Amino acid sequence: MNDNRIVERLNRCFEYVQSQDIRIMEVCGTHTRVISKSGIRYLIPKEVMLLSGPGCPVCVTPETYIDMALEILNLEDVILVTFGDMIKVKGTCFSLSDKQAQGSKVTVVYSPEDALTIAAKNKDKLIIFLAVGFETTAPLIAVTVKLSNERGLDNLVFLTALKRMEPAIRFILQDERSKVNAMICPGHVASIKGADHFRFITEEFGIPAVVCGFESQDIAAGICVMLEQLTGKGHIEFVNLYKRCVSFSGNTIAQCMINEVFAIADGAWRGIGIIRNSALVLNDKYEHLDAVKRFGIKIERYSSPVNCLCSEILLGLKLPYQCSLFGSVCTPEHPSGPCMVSSEGACAAHFRYGGDRKNG
Repeated sequence: MNDNRIVERLNRCFEYVQSQDIRIMEVCGTHTRVISKSGIRYLIPKEVMLLSGPGCPVCVTPETYIDMALEILNLEDVILVTFGDMIKVKGTCFSLSDKQAQGSKVTVVYSPEDALTIAAKNKDKLIIFLAVGFETTAPLIAVTVKLSNERGLDNLVFLTALKRMEPAIRFILQDERSKVNAMICPGHVASIKGADHFRFITEEFGIPAVVCGFESQDIAAGICVMLEQLTGKGHIEFVNLYKRCVSFSGNTIAQCMINEVFAIADGAWRGIGIIRNSALVLNDKYEHLDAVKRFGIKIERYSSPVNCLCSEILLGLKLPYQCSLFGSVCTPEHPSGPCMVSSEGACAAHFRYGGDRKNG
């Protein structure tokens, strides 16, 4: 569908909205950034509110996780290996880049498998890989864990902060304060888990849900489908609009790899707290490669900064501009809470691309 037809379809949907308030949430950091950057917010009427859920893995990684990584860096002969988007995320006081500037060895990689090469070339060093992400990155990390074990690379261990999206979505929709009327599902996770993985949103909670791509036209088409359902022009159903990349069953090979290496556990989400069964941790077969167990690190609970509304923002209860810290004390250069940490966080996207006060 071309741009003109999408705009025409949106305009027809807006005529149906009338005075009812509609809240649509996306739970993917890429969707969050595209929505803010593309200006979609300016096309929709004030009755339709676009909310950003916990779809950015960097944003929901607890400060305590960074603190654990910093603690490990205090050990001798350690090389910490990480994705680039984690390098500037602050823990309680410092970031990995701060530690790097002080002389600690922090190496940025583009693939988890790069950690294997680093470990093989540095047998006299302890290599710590920061395993952060959702089900999208979990398969490659699982392959890396498996290969490390098979090759006997005892000097490579993993500090995991892998998250599962389904429990987080359930957590949001089960909140008695939730006013989410429809949901744009995370397309990247859906490519691994399959579109059917998110059908529960409609079947159990009775709201429209779509899987859509990452172009502005894809997102606009998804909004059209949900508005038509919400305004009675179509029946409530789950729709996969991203069939060019997402099948209903997903990538079964990747799913098997996740299941082979990881177990499910409760997980801490920065700005939210503990969500049951929302984390992927190394299972019994591979727990000897778990950095927390190797070093006996104590995991502490995370608490949000005072006056920071990131928890409410991630749950779709507040908009970024409603936080008193937004744009003043809290900026991308000096983030106070998780939504401002990454460029795909709700507050960071609003700060960079702007947004009016009727829609954030």
